[in-house]
Amino acid sequence: MPSVSELGALRGEILNPMPWSLYLALKQLFPSGKRFPFFTAISVLGVALGVMLLIVSISVMGGFGREIRRMIIDTQGDVQIRGQGTTINDVSGLLDALKTVPEVVAATPFAEGVVLLEHDRRPAFPAVQGVDLQRIENVIPLRDYIVAGSLDELDDDSVILSSQLARSLGARIGSTVQIYSPLLLEKLKQDEVLLPRDLRVAGVFEIGHQQLDSSVVLVTLRLMQDLYGLGDSVHGVNLRIKPSADPDLVARKINAGLPFNLRAGSWMEANQDFLFVLQLEKNMIFFLLVFIIVVAAFSVTSSLLIAVVRKTREIGLLGALGARPSQVAACFCFQGLFIGVAGTLLGLALGFGALAVRNDAIELFTRLTGSEEALLRFYQFSNLPAYLATSDLVLIIACAVGISTAAGLLPAWRASRLNPVEALRNE
Repeated sequence: MPSVSELGALRGEILNPMPWSLYLALKQLFPSGKRFPFFTAISVLGVALGVMLLIVSISVMGGFGREIRRMIIDTQGDVQIRGQGTTINDVSGLLDALKTVPEVVAATPFAEGVVLLEHDRRPAFPAVQGVDLQRIENVIPLRDYIVAGSLDELDDDSVILSSQLARSLGARIGSTVQIYSPLLLEKLKQDEVLLPRDLRVAGVFEIGHQQLDSSVVLVTLRLMQDLYGLGDSVHGVNLRIKPSADPDLVARKINAGLPFNLRAGSWMEANQDFLFVLQLEKNMIFFLLVFIIVVAAFSVTSSLLIAVVRKTREIGLLGALGARPSQVAACFCFQGLFIGVAGTLLGLALGFGALAVRNDAIELFTRLTGSEEALLRFYQFSNLPAYLATSDLVLIIACAVGISTAAGLLPAWRASRLNPVEALRNE
């Protein structure tokens, strides 16, 4: 609380439109004659550090989540239709039916499976996906991920390899790889011989995901149908919907018109377990880091309680001059609120400043440690993604300001409970 000479603020309320309780709170935080309010600065800095760490951590987690969601949509589409234990035989009829759904922008059929791929006596067992070259780019921006070769070179006698798979096989553009399909074993059971297919490497793609970049092969839909003996059937259809449409609602709408052996599912439904784990990790990080603000709030409470003890006589004089207990309590609540607001603003500035230089810091770290290649190989990023949703930002600000304001409640309650007569007798 302020010294006795400062209590004239009670009578200057008419001249000063600021509430006297707020004025006294600011005087306590910034005492007259002191250029640097040490205890106030420490309290504000504690809150700011907590907010900064929350901003950086939640932004990075949000960036990873956003990038992973983008990869899923770019490789699977918004909605995917699959057969329930069977293949889709009437592909053209299904595509015509999907054209009547207003939310559907484009559709492309696909066939998928596992094969044995060999190059220079180096075997691999990647997942192979057959794509319709006439429709694929309307749904999946595959051309954006080609890092060598060209999508235009892909035909029934060629293949496009994922980057890490090509590296492990030692295959380059123009190399020849041999592909063995499960149909070969079925032919052997019938005493027939099916020779492996020799395919030319027409390109290399890189999605940016460890699993996809190490175990995926792209071929034409017609070649995949031949390798698996599907005829004109496919395993599924990928859909691209309007940006404003909800994938779950569109999937339910499509299911209403599909036969019982076909089912449409959104990308969120297909990856719900992974998305749940991702959200759980984000929530746990927020829960743990918010305790930094809680610890800072305890220091605020401690410093304000010390102020109550030191200014007991002044508090008693306030009561003697007619101040209500609620007004005395408001002085300390305003101090907690100001520390929360100032700490939050400083934390936001520090947090967004750290995000602005995050990639430069990572680049410097990798150069000093020589771990740039390992970073790319195991974590699949050279630039650290960052994305902070508006809801997360509002939650961080509300928590910081709310916890800091709550830190002033105990000192406020203690000050409001002081008896003016006993307080004035205090030594």
